[in-house]
Amino acid sequence: MSSELFEALELLEKTKGIPVDYMLEKVEAALVSAYKKEEGSSSVRVAINRDKRQMKLYRMRTVVENVEDPKSEISVEEARGISRRYVLGSVVEDEVKTKNFGRISAQTAKQVIVQGIREAEKSNIIRDYEKKREEVISAVVVKRDESNGDVVVDTGTSNALLARGEQIPGEELYVGDRVKVFVTEVGKADERGPLVTLSRIHPAMVKRMFEAEIPEIADGIVLVKGISREAGSRTKIAVLSRDENVDAVGACIGNRGMRVADIVEELHGEKIDVIQYSENAEAYIAAALSPATVKEVEFDGERSAKVIVDGDQLSLAIGKEGQNVRLAARLTGYKIDIKGVKA
Repeated sequence: MSSELFEALELLEKTKGIPVDYMLEKVEAALVSAYKKEEGSSSVRVAINRDKRQMKLYRMRTVVENVEDPKSEISVEEARGISRRYVLGSVVEDEVKTKNFGRISAQTAKQVIVQGIREAEKSNIIRDYEKKREEVISAVVVKRDESNGDVVVDTGTSNALLARGEQIPGEELYVGDRVKVFVTEVGKADERGPLVTLSRIHPAMVKRMFEAEIPEIADGIVLVKGISREAGSRTKIAVLSRDENVDAVGACIGNRGMRVADIVEELHGEKIDVIQYSENAEAYIAAALSPATVKEVEFDGERSAKVIVDGDQLSLAIGKEGQNVRLAARLTGYKIDIKGVKA
């Protein structure tokens, strides 16, 4: 039993990264608890020798004049029959018979090892997800709930839920589909496994995709200064170049729009407006209302602006159901009122 146990724990350390010493402590504590429960002995200890690959269990009894509890006490006469060195108050240790100990230890050790594997796997999964928090990762749909549209995806670390409410509106995901997902939260593990929240609608997902797809952003030459998004419909992302020789907007869009096109395709055709960021509020607001052309920006208050556009630009500036001006307001942090005038 002992030799097999050590072999199992050493294999566990190699394959799961769980230290043998850690598991031995768990096994030792569990064996003591199991023996006390089964035999009713209140004093017992486990002796482990890793070099000899041995594990022994000892019952401990205190030497007393009058024995009241035979399981934890031993008389002076009986103790001195074992050894003349024992006196009142000494502790006599008897090794538990191998047959009895073997049955208890085998069952208990197995339970501890199985539980240890589960805990280690959950800890490793959580640790892996923690490294990916607020990052975009690739996943494959492995299961779909037809009743509510939720899907389970394989992220390479584990299977995780991508709820319908975190999927891009209008998209339908099916088993086998490859998708990008954003890791928003990683919580503590429960009985069902790690609590990982995935999303395809989080605004930061678009930012991370730009960082991955645009070399100038990855290199820190172009900075992402702001983003506003209505997933599945439209995103506005503001960028700024730290190099006067690099056009921030052009770098993000790419030749014939090839760079941004890959991101749009991944986001189920979501429109993306790349905006030139400016410290000048007037210029920033005008750019944020793209694709409309702005004639003038007037400021009504600290964070309120009135924007003047030609009449034929009014509907474009406002956007369908007010979406364009709404996203521009979120991006710039200004309340925007648009007025159209005759050209």
